[in-house]
Amino acid sequence: MIDAALPLSRPAATRSDPVLDRLKGLHPKVIDLSLDRVRRLLAALDHPERKLPPVVHVAGTNGKGSTVAFLRAMLEAAGHRVHVYTSPHLVRFHERIRLAGRLIDDDHLAALLEECEVANAGNPITFFEVTTVAAFLAFSRVPADVVLLETGLGGRLDATNVVDKPAVTAVTRISYDHRQFLGESLMEIGSEKAGIFKPGVPVVLAPQPEADALKVLKLRANAIAAPIQSWSVEERPDGFRFESAKRKLDLPMPGLAGVHQITNAGVAIACLDHLPLAVDDDAVRRGLATVEWPGRLQRLTRGPLAENLPAGWELWLDGGHNDSAGEVLARQAVDWSRGQPDEGSGSGPALPLLLIYGMLSSKDPFEFLGPLAPFTHALRAVAIPGEEASFTAEESCETAKLCGIRDHGAADGVDAALADLVAGRQTPARVLICGSLYLAGSVLAENG
Repeated sequence: MIDAALPLSRPAATRSDPVLDRLKGLHPKVIDLSLDRVRRLLAALDHPERKLPPVVHVAGTNGKGSTVAFLRAMLEAAGHRVHVYTSPHLVRFHERIRLAGRLIDDDHLAALLEECEVANAGNPITFFEVTTVAAFLAFSRVPADVVLLETGLGGRLDATNVVDKPAVTAVTRISYDHRQFLGESLMEIGSEKAGIFKPGVPVVLAPQPEADALKVLKLRANAIAAPIQSWSVEERPDGFRFESAKRKLDLPMPGLAGVHQITNAGVAIACLDHLPLAVDDDAVRRGLATVEWPGRLQRLTRGPLAENLPAGWELWLDGGHNDSAGEVLARQAVDWSRGQPDEGSGSGPALPLLLIYGMLSSKDPFEFLGPLAPFTHALRAVAIPGEEASFTAEESCETAKLCGIRDHGAADGVDAALADLVAGRQTPARVLICGSLYLAGSVLAENG
């Protein structure tokens, strides 16, 4: 389900747009990891990061956004006012900042950005850094019970890593991404993620696919006496069981599709144990059922793309773009192939899987597409609209060919790709649009 606060078509220009455009020109590099510029600007604004309610700081490669979404849903189900900072956005920048349950108002956002722009006085600062400071400024001025803070990239030198004493820190699954900034091995990447840990602050860790990644996280936590929470989840036929020192719960499948969301939900529930806020078991259940996180294994049932499909067809959207995302989608493809309808897990009738695929050239296409290839009956490749750093449709076709997908072809856009896939089949199929959050955002902007 799409967040009701998200627009169903590409948004018109707003007051904040020219300010955002100006801020993009303050630093020549899109990514330049450092905390010095952020700390300078925060000091000029009288340190809003020191005036926040309890903070949950979440890092990781895959699942951190879903974990934050679960936390928000459960906390709000318990009646708490929740600030949220996430990135990137899918359609509008405003999605990144949620104040006490509502996406930030455009006039409010513009005023905050202008205030940061003046305080920065033309000094070099990246777009993500200055907009993160704007979020802290907003959170310090609007009353709330908790702040949910998602890192943008890495952790140690991420612009969000300026809160000295969060209530709890968490690291979701670590995978290969942004290697040019975080390192080539999972140990190096994990070390950067562990940079959000603080002395004496509880740590919640997701299970890791490789022992080395988990080892480096535990070593860092132990080195600074940050206690690691013990918790577990167990998949069951009708849902899953969560256990920690404070809770033992039998729960239905989460409202976000995919069995991998059980782990993300588990991380979120474990974080609740360390907040000075009451969240009873009923609020946990209601939050799991009502959670929303667009663009992550999301079924599209409205908008021109979905409405033009023949009867019996399904249309899905996912913004994952690395090896872990490919593995998760491959596991989902296995569940789909079993043909057991289950709304919570995203399972449904056994239908052929067709991909509409586009990816940024900064990503490794083989790591993502390789796991999916054995389950893919056909693929139509597209370039991501408006992204110069996108692989061309022809380049993505070559990747599909090398991965063993025989039925592949280039298309002029998502609409054309879908029309071609439909025209080539006489029976219903399941179409998954995938490969990039930017592609997902484009689809949502145009089709809701």
